[in-house]
Amino acid sequence: MKRAGFTMIELIFVIVILGILAAVAIPKLAATRDDANIAKAATDVATAIQDMGAYYTAQDQFGDVSDMTNVKLSGDGNLTTAPSYQVNGVDCVDFNTTAEALADGNISVSFPASGNALCTKVQAMLASKDINKTHSFGGQKVSW
Repeated sequence: MKRAGFTMIELIFVIVILGILAAVAIPKLAATRDDANIAKAATDVATAIQDMGAYYTAQDQFGDVSDMTNVKLSGDGNLTTAPSYQVNGVDCVDFNTTAEALADGNISVSFPASGNALCTKVQAMLASKDINKTHSFGGQKVSW
């Protein structure tokens, strides 16, 4: 008698092995996606700060946020109303300044309390890079 296929036991073993492999692989893939989102957010925030600094250096003033950077920030475009970088729709990083600080070329970066796990990881990554501070631009500290 000639065998033409697999037995039921062989098929069950293959399905069980594939299930075990999937159970191990899926959480690792989800963690990789979170790591990518954290890296993207950190890069976007650093880019926004650099873009604002370059704009201030070139124009000797800050302008509308959408004119200064291509990074999407929430808010009305005015730095005095603290635009925010959002992660999954939650304000994660605030860009603050005052009228006096605007004239001096200063932007403060702060982290609002969010309660979002991904946002907390983004804030921890940025804090380790010392991003949450006042950034000064324009050479106002130069003395002759």
